[in-house]
Amino acid sequence: MVSVMEWINGLFTVHSAFQAVVVLSLICFMGLVLGKIHIKGISLGVAFVFFIGIIAGHLGLEVDPQMLNYAETFGLVLFVYTLGLHVGPNFFGSLRREGISLNLWGMAVILLGTVLALVLCQVTNIPLQTMVGLFCGATTNTPALGAAQQALENFGLSTRSAALGCAVTYPLGVVGVIFAMIFLRKLFVKPLHLHMRSTQEEDHTYVVQFEVVNQAIGGKTIAEISQMAHIRFIISRIWRGEQVIVPLSSTQLQVGDNVLVVTTDNEVAGMELLFGKRINKDWNKDQIDWNHIDSKVESKVVVITRPMLNGKKLGSLQLRNTYGVNVSRVTRGDTKLLGTNDLRLQYGDRVTVVGEHDALENVEHYLGNAVRTLNEPNLGAIFLGMILGLAIGTIPITLPGMSAPVKMGIAGGPIVMGILVGSIGPRFRLISYTTRSASLMLRQLGLALYLACLGLDAGKDFFSTVIRPEGLLWVGIGFVLTVVPVLIVGYIALRTKKIDFGSICGILCGSMANPMALTYASDTLEGDAPAVTYATVYPLGMFLRVIIVQIMVMFFAAP
Repeated sequence: MVSVMEWINGLFTVHSAFQAVVVLSLICFMGLVLGKIHIKGISLGVAFVFFIGIIAGHLGLEVDPQMLNYAETFGLVLFVYTLGLHVGPNFFGSLRREGISLNLWGMAVILLGTVLALVLCQVTNIPLQTMVGLFCGATTNTPALGAAQQALENFGLSTRSAALGCAVTYPLGVVGVIFAMIFLRKLFVKPLHLHMRSTQEEDHTYVVQFEVVNQAIGGKTIAEISQMAHIRFIISRIWRGEQVIVPLSSTQLQVGDNVLVVTTDNEVAGMELLFGKRINKDWNKDQIDWNHIDSKVESKVVVITRPMLNGKKLGSLQLRNTYGVNVSRVTRGDTKLLGTNDLRLQYGDRVTVVGEHDALENVEHYLGNAVRTLNEPNLGAIFLGMILGLAIGTIPITLPGMSAPVKMGIAGGPIVMGILVGSIGPRFRLISYTTRSASLMLRQLGLALYLACLGLDAGKDFFSTVIRPEGLLWVGIGFVLTVVPVLIVGYIALRTKKIDFGSICGILCGSMANPMALTYASDTLEGDAPAVTYATVYPLGMFLRVIIVQIMVMFFAAP
């Protein structure tokens, strides 16, 4: 009969796939449970998995190196790809509106940290080979470390101190951004700054009623008025005396008509000039029962579940002419979009359709509205996207003056591919729809697995390195390189009062390539602003750091 000690020994110490699953699951479990503990209103959440991993590694728990490398890579790839997939639908819109300014703030964090590293190198007399490693660890950027090591090898310099410096500063680099965000929030953030301008919670539509008094549009069709005005709007209902009309593009407006218009809030003034008189009634309240406004016209939300409609433009469906209905708005996630002809539909979109009862029944059958199918995420698309992301992450990109080509790596490639699939996948009929709960679970699973492996690997040598004479100095310098640029840029961004705190957190996490800090920000703040800004800043930030460390070696370490 197998003794209890032999049984425990088989669970935790004998290297196998079975043992790797047990150890990593235990680390994740303990870290996630302890991460829920609040001390003075502060909790580290999934970040605690990293610390439990360090403790487990220090106590001698080990996993087969190949198993550990596989689990760490898979966790990171799963996290960054599903993150890119999550923010993809709103990414390019955010990039067009604020992308340049967000990346400038991210560049400020990177450049300030670089200058600080060079200054500390002179003040402390630490060799640049070591300082480059401290800098990479403090900014949690392993691709930059790889580029720096290759540059050092090209000049015949040792890479051991760089790797050791990165290993020592990496743990506090991971949590340093979290501490900085907590400090900023406690001391400088007012409730106004906590208002999230999340692209997934924005309402891009505004409903308003007008009376047609403008003689110039009397007798003209809606299509003619739209071409003449160059304003994006949808007329969902027309009241003409006692008559209720479902408008088509060929419907002629008459002076005295009352029209219910769906547009954007910044177009309301122009619409008032166009029609002539705005009716003072609030049509944007949540409590409005649209089906009881009048007896003839109904409103219904229909979910697009027919795969063949994924990626098609709304205008190409000819719903007005075929079914006699209007699409007033399209809800994607929590974002309400104007139902214009050029809007490209996606699988899972909720379409608000206005028309007569029988017409709504017909259009519902055409669009699908099989809500149960939305409960099944398309896992095939997720695995395909991860493969493509890893593939583009290995493509070498040669830049002038660089001693080695730059690669996006296992973190950069999948997040870029996730963004592309989430944003333009529907144009190629690729169904990337994933329920919000499934998306969140996959992101949390990937990150927890990655942090457990990272902590377990770092824990073996962390404490022994720290107690060395130079160890504490290295840790202190790494912490300064992590926290000081984040605090300074974050404080200045808050003082401008032009960026909400959620977006600032996304900038800081993206510029420091810190997915764990991003998860902390997302868990403690409402909305998706941190995730969207992180994805906006991360790719450029990663490239800059990879290039900067090579420049540091070329100009300051070369003999």
